[in-house]
Amino acid sequence: MSDNKLLPLREKIDAIDAAILELLNQRARVAEEVGHVKAETNAPVFRPEREAQVLRNMADQNQGPLHTDAIQLIFREIMSACRALERRVVVAFLGPVGTFSEQAVYKQFGHAIEALPCISIDEVFRATEAGTADFGVVPIENSSEGAINRTLDLLLQTSLMISGEVSIPVQHSLMSKSGIMTGVTRICAHSQALAQCQAWLNQHYPHIERQAVASNAEAARMAGADASVAAIASEIAGQQYNLGIVSAHIQDDPHNRTRFAVIGRLRTTPSGKDQTSIVLATPNKAGAVYNLLAPLSKHGVSMTRFESRPARTGNWEYYFYVDVEGHAMDNKVKAAMDELNHDAAFFKILGSYPCTV
Repeated sequence: MSDNKLLPLREKIDAIDAAILELLNQRARVAEEVGHVKAETNAPVFRPEREAQVLRNMADQNQGPLHTDAIQLIFREIMSACRALERRVVVAFLGPVGTFSEQAVYKQFGHAIEALPCISIDEVFRATEAGTADFGVVPIENSSEGAINRTLDLLLQTSLMISGEVSIPVQHSLMSKSGIMTGVTRICAHSQALAQCQAWLNQHYPHIERQAVASNAEAARMAGADASVAAIASEIAGQQYNLGIVSAHIQDDPHNRTRFAVIGRLRTTPSGKDQTSIVLATPNKAGAVYNLLAPLSKHGVSMTRFESRPARTGNWEYYFYVDVEGHAMDNKVKAAMDELNHDAAFFKILGSYPCTV
């Protein structure tokens, strides 16, 4: 009896699927035409501002019952597949496979790309600067541990621009080869992950040695090869190295997130909801920072982030990393940037890019 009720519904789904397939291929054919026009004008294959607009439009038009996150995930992959008809974009990230950096890559670019794992943040910058990769994805700050200082230092030195940002929820699991802690003598993870799980570890395994390694995925690889090692990593990394979960979601902050920057040579145009990152330095005198930032208030530009890093000159001088709302091409942001550039001892725009979708 149930089959009699299901059959017409399944036939309806089959018909809808056929229509979706035809529409997807129609979209792909138009995307191929776009690719031909881009090739004639030497325009970039990946336009993060355009893709951000598409995803926001889908969110605005979505009436359910599918959740907006699901709709945006589907359309991200559609755009990725269509983009690959022009050329597969190469994206470098902090490896090995299974890191949160890899998750950030796929969230930003979809899966129809060539992902290039690198052994360090420095190597991600080098691969992108050399043209081995079209883009790089690097962690820039964590909601509980703060800025990733190596990334900030490299952004100061590089000629690359920030062309996008990605925010990933960080959920750590304790895993071992057997799925239990019997025989485990070391808990390995990236230093930031150890810090993010410190209170939980102190409560549950205070006497087991903790060892910082290059990445959480590297810790998972070690645990997969050595039963005396437990790893703190993502469940994806655990699956990659056939680990059993001892305890899930052990991060001290349940809302822990890491923000990643997309770096490359692309200068984006305004998407309608953008952010601009700058780095600057002030003369060493009283009230210099206050006076330097005054143009932001004067022109009605909101500052969303402020970080300081030593200039390493030995004179207690600092660089200040600032994020503001808006694109550098927006009138009020441009006016503020012009004043900052005039007044600062050092000024550099790191990039204007769409806010994370």
